[in-house]
Amino acid sequence: MKRLTAIFLVLLGVSGAAGTVNAQIRNDEVYEFPNLNEDNYRQSLIVPDIEGYKTLKCDFHAHTVFSDGKLWPDQRVDEAWADGLDVIAITDHIEYRPNKELLISDFNKSNEIARKRGDASGMLVIKGSEITRSKPLGHLNALFIQDANKLDVKDPLAAIDEALSQGAFIQWNHPGWPNDTSTIYPVHRDLIAKGKIHGVEVFNSSESYPEVIDWSNEFGLAPMANTDIHGLSAMGYRGRFLRPMTLVFAKEYTEEAVKEALFAKRTVACYNSTLSGKEEYLTALIKASLSLRVINKEKGVVEITNNSDIIFQIKYGKLMYSVPLYPFQTMRTSLRAGTEVTFTNCIPAKDRYVVTTLW
Repeated sequence: MKRLTAIFLVLLGVSGAAGTVNAQIRNDEVYEFPNLNEDNYRQSLIVPDIEGYKTLKCDFHAHTVFSDGKLWPDQRVDEAWADGLDVIAITDHIEYRPNKELLISDFNKSNEIARKRGDASGMLVIKGSEITRSKPLGHLNALFIQDANKLDVKDPLAAIDEALSQGAFIQWNHPGWPNDTSTIYPVHRDLIAKGKIHGVEVFNSSESYPEVIDWSNEFGLAPMANTDIHGLSAMGYRGRFLRPMTLVFAKEYTEEAVKEALFAKRTVACYNSTLSGKEEYLTALIKASLSLRVINKEKGVVEITNNSDIIFQIKYGKLMYSVPLYPFQTMRTSLRAGTEVTFTNCIPAKDRYVVTTLW
């Protein structure tokens, strides 16, 4: 009887992000509907693991009211959890804080609030800050820092050195903003040569920078895609396309493993179902995401099933244009063994796509 009662309570309640079960009242005075509480539901966002690594869905560029964002830090974490992400970094600006008169002056406070919520909900929250300067240097995120207050210095290069002394991974943000020109200035070349910039955004918010994937290849930088979110994610995406994210191939789901993977440059930038990164990782994602069933070997009739939430755009044979292979749908087609398939949503370099065979 006790077991049946427990099962009944679970059915009535909702298992939450923090592992809670909500009781339900139903009588003549109060009739509760806990199933209408969306706080404890998240989107299942499926991107397969590859080559023995866990594929973690990450956003390494997010703002709160502690700089120029609209949400409180714990709400930013809840939002990312609900969107199906595994990791988020809170990267409030050091130099630009329009709400500073309303808030505590400690630059660490937003991360403290966010990390507390992350611990409660089982989500990794990376401590970061955005070093915000005008071009030619531009904006850079310092991830995995220990004390953001020490980055509040006049010289931006000194701020970078301080972040590096704390073990930071330095991400070059939106290199094509604000003048719509993606340019590597001498200061970037110098920082890269000295190992002081480790990653670069191929995509930011709603902008892509086609040349930047070539930079990541040339200079050995981790390609990244992030929201740079300030408002509500629901207002920016609403399920119409995938929220921009950096796919990180980590040995395990820990902050240390995420950091190791970033420094090892095991990343792919994912934005609007476009994937940019090293060809080996793109090909591995294709192979892990798609399954093939042969219907007629002689005629080459096969079924291709997409087992991920990425929309793959494929082109083969006499097809003039790419055709979409939607998430969790199966397409029957004529594709003889050994036929090369071009994946026009998988970009290892500017104006180049992954070409591979499926069987």
